[in-house]
Amino acid sequence: MEYLRKPLMTLPHHWKPLVCARHRCCSNLPRDGKTPVDRFRAQVSRGPSFQDFIKGVSVHKPRAEAAGGCDSHAYLSEDLSMGDSRKVYFETYGCQMNVNDTEIAWSILQKKGYLRTADLREADVVLLVTCSIREKAEQTIWNRLRQLTALKKRRLKSHAPMKIGILGCMAERLKTELLEREKLVDVLAGPDAYRDLPRLLTVADGGLQASNVLLSLEETYADVMPVHHAPQGNTAFVSIMRGCDNMCSYCIVPFTRGRERSRPVSSVLEEVRVLSDQGVKEVTLLGQNVNSYRDTSEEQFCGSDPTKLSQGFKTVYRAKQGGLRFSDLLDRVSRIDPDMRIRFTSPHPKDFPDEVLHLIVERGNICNQIHLPAQSGSSEVLKAMRRGYTREAYLDLVGNIKRIIPDVSLSSDFISGFCGETEDDHQQTLSLIRAVGYNVGFLFAYSMRKKTHAAHRLQDDVPPEDKRRRLEECIAAFREEAAKVNAALIGSTQLVLVEGESKRSAKDLCGRTDGNMKVIFPKEDVAVQPSALDTASVHPGDYVLVKILSSSSQTLRGRALSHSSLSGVMKGRELLLSHQLADHVASDTTTTSGGSRTLFSSQ
Repeated sequence: MEYLRKPLMTLPHHWKPLVCARHRCCSNLPRDGKTPVDRFRAQVSRGPSFQDFIKGVSVHKPRAEAAGGCDSHAYLSEDLSMGDSRKVYFETYGCQMNVNDTEIAWSILQKKGYLRTADLREADVVLLVTCSIREKAEQTIWNRLRQLTALKKRRLKSHAPMKIGILGCMAERLKTELLEREKLVDVLAGPDAYRDLPRLLTVADGGLQASNVLLSLEETYADVMPVHHAPQGNTAFVSIMRGCDNMCSYCIVPFTRGRERSRPVSSVLEEVRVLSDQGVKEVTLLGQNVNSYRDTSEEQFCGSDPTKLSQGFKTVYRAKQGGLRFSDLLDRVSRIDPDMRIRFTSPHPKDFPDEVLHLIVERGNICNQIHLPAQSGSSEVLKAMRRGYTREAYLDLVGNIKRIIPDVSLSSDFISGFCGETEDDHQQTLSLIRAVGYNVGFLFAYSMRKKTHAAHRLQDDVPPEDKRRRLEECIAAFREEAAKVNAALIGSTQLVLVEGESKRSAKDLCGRTDGNMKVIFPKEDVAVQPSALDTASVHPGDYVLVKILSSSSQTLRGRALSHSSLSGVMKGRELLLSHQLADHVASDTTTTSGGSRTLFSSQ
């Protein structure tokens, strides 16, 4: 019963202890006329109030202002939350959203005086930006944490203590295990708590564990300009919305990233303008459900028109009304810089109304590449997944996309071995892969996640060996079809944005086509422009015309012909089209081929 002897609470030193001595007087009341209860109440009134323990943000403040209030903490001086040139080392795992989250977190810490290092040995703070989408991804983080903990113990003898932090989805999903059971981390920050990182690190410096994994209905980091850290600085990710409302039965994202909320269009456009001024040549618009973007930050956007869905698709939630839609944002972003390529990921098939597709055709700098996650080719499995469409509706959408954008390049996601999937369901998935003809795929065996609808209502009843076999068969089908799609590009001339040296040979360069296919070509000087005699070397960030000579399921190989530009090629392409239409030229110089904007074809 030793615990009964411990005090129930500890009072600050400036509070005088309450002494309830018995007074020798005729009345039972003390001489000052106050009972012990009165005295206690008086002392409480002079102590800290509830307001001292919460953030002083008014609910009536504008969204951006209220979100910015997280930077101020009444009980911490500004000096205490400063980084004092301590070095931060980031490791990023998972999707492109985590890459963007890293840039946001670094922007916040940089303003507080932290420095960034690429050398783990000199880091004072190590932050892992994590993923929870599959069990394998989480196991990778657990293994890395144990390695870092061992490094931390070795450093205690000669350096200041190293702090380890977990950011992102895993912090949100496994907070109890990370803090209490394993005790491997000092700081936890969920996807909506990066503004709080300076305070959390200050608390951790005091020897305590610190966490903030609260999800927000409003946080978009609209006023935080990410510090982009791409290797060559020629490509960048721009987050336009966060969270997801789809509630697919297998997916953990709504529980780790929260509800959908869109970043104000003005904030997105400003970031893209800054990137254009910095010379960035390709921007990818990001979101868990990127094409369901709906900006309601301004009253003029808040109409009554319901959101349009693809034909034959439905949602688990009511139709949303008003707001500036994805097609509006894509239109405005594409107008900023004609020589900047625009991509977007990851979309949901339900949010592809025709106006988005027609805009892709109209604007030469919006890439003819669409990620169209199918997840399964079986209507029964899609129903169990709560995807909101059937196999037939998906194939109708693919047909509509190919009709409007004939040279479109399609990629997709598939899950093998979902709950209740039969061998016939699997065969339907294989037939869908062959029917569509994707050139890029992301395929995984099903991994059940806690909190999801599937974890509560369905049985993970497909044996692991069947999951592996089905996954291997899906991958083989994908590669077979991708090889056909890429072979159709042999002989064509593609506009390639150069990324850098090939990983396999310093004598080669690599880049990507409009359709997001990797192209390898020799590193050599080429003409400064088509038909010119002068030559110049090729560098990362350059646009070059490449003649495709061979292909595989994953790459194209060719030889660079000349330097070029995106706007110049589009003008030439339009001129070529007009001449073809006027002269009724035969199709030996076409503008379409399977999977990318083809400038010329010798086939």
